[in-house]
Amino acid sequence: MDRLPRAFIERMKKQLPESEREAFFAVYGKKPFKGVRLNPLKGEVEKIASLLPFLSKRVPWEENGYYTDLEKVGASPFHHAGLFYSQEPSATCAAPLLEVQKGERVLDLCAAPGGKSTQLAAAMRGEGILVVNEPFSARAKILSQNIERMGVKNAVVACETPEKLSARFAAYFDKILIDAPCSGEGMFRKNAEEALGEWSEENVALCAQRQKRILDEGTKMLAAGGRLVYSTCTFSEEEDEGQVRDYLASHPEMRLIKTEKLYPHKVEGEGHFAALFEKLEGERRRDLRLVKPRVSQASERAYREFERALFHAPLARNLHEVNGVLYELPQGVFEWQGLQVLRVGLRLGEAKGGRFEPSHALCMSVRKADCKRAVELERDDPRVEKYLRGETVQAEIANGWCLVCVSGYPLGWGKAVGGVVKNHLPKGLRRL
Repeated sequence: MDRLPRAFIERMKKQLPESEREAFFAVYGKKPFKGVRLNPLKGEVEKIASLLPFLSKRVPWEENGYYTDLEKVGASPFHHAGLFYSQEPSATCAAPLLEVQKGERVLDLCAAPGGKSTQLAAAMRGEGILVVNEPFSARAKILSQNIERMGVKNAVVACETPEKLSARFAAYFDKILIDAPCSGEGMFRKNAEEALGEWSEENVALCAQRQKRILDEGTKMLAAGGRLVYSTCTFSEEEDEGQVRDYLASHPEMRLIKTEKLYPHKVEGEGHFAALFEKLEGERRRDLRLVKPRVSQASERAYREFERALFHAPLARNLHEVNGVLYELPQGVFEWQGLQVLRVGLRLGEAKGGRFEPSHALCMSVRKADCKRAVELERDDPRVEKYLRGETVQAEIANGWCLVCVSGYPLGWGKAVGGVVKNHLPKGLRRL
């Protein structure tokens, strides 16, 4: 508690009942809770859970969430395989409020690094259009990497301002999540250096102004009958309850359904706030001009030859080519020309001189059962660590492209030649 800003302490004393103050401030002398969320896009979550001995009890508000005491969950090869996402337990409370369904159009407006985006993707099961946006390019790249690692195939990763998006997507979406930039009071225990260093009364006021602007733009993109969740990781009433009151006053077309506020002295997690709204009036869902997939005969031929050689059945339907790079587009995706977009659907790979070289994204989106050739490694096999370091591994397997798997889940591509599997894990993902 000694490190907490004096102004914040006084704020919380006024905000909390006297009976709760001691318990609230006492949590800052304790370790924060850690959590992971299992990824159903990779297979049955019960089987995934059986491979992860570091899981403890379930997070009550997220069906695939678990608590863990393991400090470095990212070091697990199953993290590289996309079987789970390391996510603070309280932060998982917002996305389930939307109750997204397969086939819907969903927007995560402030999406990086991707925890809530991949939650939404898991619920959509690859069907529908998921737009995940981050206006800062460096953070948008991290978002795109997490979308790839988790095997999401129906996402459009954008790097735009809310104003730019609202001009294009008026009344387009069924569900919208706005996890707004905030003063971060709820993260004082988890990210002490960063959160405490940025906090001030002035920053609280600035965040509230920015949140109002983002909410206004987000509302324009929601179709009548749609639902919107606004969330923060702060306790500030200006950014939470006050923001909700002001929003309802300026948007009579919106109805508040419920709010949730998680305090670290009441739940096993950090601070989080979420409000669920429904749009009662306005324009019904609009359609946008769709992309017409285009691919050259040579590139399609190269891809289909690769597909037939490696997979038991065709995988891609909506092939689209951009400068030799092939993608599988989500069904019904809109024309994105004029928007800054990092990823649309699934990047399959690149056609070069009549040959096809698969992308890491393709590997992350398939299952071992789809593939005719796979190197199967168990978790304790030393070749797992060798592969993750970018080294070749020995394996008796037919020559050609193959999946390299740990306990049945793809880690990356390899290319077998005479019992030696050359490593095709992207350099940026290799362990040093």
